[in-house]
Amino acid sequence: MAAANKQARSPVGGLAFSDTRTLISIVLKYAGLALFSAMGLIFVYALLRDDNLGLAVIFGVITIGINVIFLVPGLYPLRWMAPGLALVTLLVIYPIFYTVVTATTNYGDGHRLTKQQTIRLFERQTFVPEDARLYTWDVYQNEGGDYGLWLARDLEDGSREVLFAPTDGDIFEVEDAPEEPPESFEGFTLLDRAGRAQALVSIQNMTFGNPEDGAAIVNRTQAARPLGQRFVYDSEQDAIINQETGVTFFADNNEGVFVPRGQSQTQALQPGFRVNVGLENFQRLVEDARLLQPLIGVFVWTVAFAALSVLTTFTMGLFMAIILDDPRIPLRKIWRSLIFVPYAIPGVIGILVWRAMLNQNLGLITNFVDDVAGVRINWFTEADWARFAILLVNLWLGYPYMMLINSGALQAIPSEIYEAAAVDGARPWQRFANITLPLLLVTVGPLLIASFVFNFNNYLLIEVLTEGNPPMAGTPTPVGHTDILITYTYSLAFGDRADYGYASAITIIIFAIVLVITLLQFRFTRQWEEVGENV
Repeated sequence: MAAANKQARSPVGGLAFSDTRTLISIVLKYAGLALFSAMGLIFVYALLRDDNLGLAVIFGVITIGINVIFLVPGLYPLRWMAPGLALVTLLVIYPIFYTVVTATTNYGDGHRLTKQQTIRLFERQTFVPEDARLYTWDVYQNEGGDYGLWLARDLEDGSREVLFAPTDGDIFEVEDAPEEPPESFEGFTLLDRAGRAQALVSIQNMTFGNPEDGAAIVNRTQAARPLGQRFVYDSEQDAIINQETGVTFFADNNEGVFVPRGQSQTQALQPGFRVNVGLENFQRLVEDARLLQPLIGVFVWTVAFAALSVLTTFTMGLFMAIILDDPRIPLRKIWRSLIFVPYAIPGVIGILVWRAMLNQNLGLITNFVDDVAGVRINWFTEADWARFAILLVNLWLGYPYMMLINSGALQAIPSEIYEAAAVDGARPWQRFANITLPLLLVTVGPLLIASFVFNFNNYLLIEVLTEGNPPMAGTPTPVGHTDILITYTYSLAFGDRADYGYASAITIIIFAIVLVITLLQFRFTRQWEEVGENV
């Protein structure tokens, strides 16, 4: 035994085998941490350069946190959780923090950039000064899609100046230039008349060459060089000066715009920039009746939709579970399998099929109702019918799941309770109301509350089936009669007139509502557990 131990510990290259393995693992650990830290710092630097402070802080926290976890011996158990903690920080904690911050800003269309980004955007704009030199131009394009201008003009001494101006390089003079532009030049190909007209849409606002010595197209035949910088920022005045007109635009840090002194907001430069507005977005919800009224309508419909969806799917699922629980029903397993098919099919496919069947002109259900009752229902253009259609489709999608969980819950109720109730003379409806339903809620009650929360944010059904339509009339923001809070918020944030600040404020309200529902779920769950313990 001693010889064996001695052999296992025999030195290899001056170190024992176990010591060598330990040294290698330490080197790999520190090398991996160094590589990870370097990549993290690169991300942080890139984000700070783009004025994305929030995301830079998050990546910095993750980088430091990973290093602390792996370097502090007492945090060894967290090493296996480190990737998950990093993802939770990046994908859960940061979005919540970002939403709260956005809700206190004017972030939206016309105010998407920070102040520094907006200033840099203005400073990149150019204009053609009166003393600029004019050239005739032809346009070239290379395989990468980049454009270049062939510029030519006659000089006073009778000679000819020919220049080539790429989009991503310095303008240079073409030596021994031919009278006509060549078919190809420096990897670029000359565009014909049709290609020139098509390219004009893209290149008419471009600056060719570098910003300090650039050229731009003036009209269909002429280009100009050099260009002047249109806007210059004066930090002392906190203003942007238009060097072409001489007008000074002063920063309004309350509204997030540059506007001439004494002028209205309509005269402001566009775009504006993001500023903190405090609780203004939340005040708009309360003080602006044009916004509050549709929001209240959307909220009421959201609660009604979620509650009715749970009620209808649970009722239908329980009914089918009770029916198929009867041993006298033939082929019960086959029926259960067939009824479960709607839940097994991807929801978006089922919704699209129902949308086709409810089509106003060619829908199978629409035509059937018209043939039988002589009434052609406008499912998607009348508010009441559109809401009924949503509840109908959601019933089709949701009741198989309710049937499945109710079937299992019914099997868990002791048969002795029913036998004792029958001996006491309880009628079937009394046994259902006093035994089946209360004991059933012990099992499925928490699932019903979870189903309510799910339908409260059931974006897919509303968006695919009705897209929130029909629209409400006379509202300052786009909103439909079938919109729920989540679809209304999405249209505010990503619609034609994006208003991220206001949408974020509504998102926080939705989060608060869901939080309250979740807390109620915990409370009722404990109550149902107490009922179950007494059975």
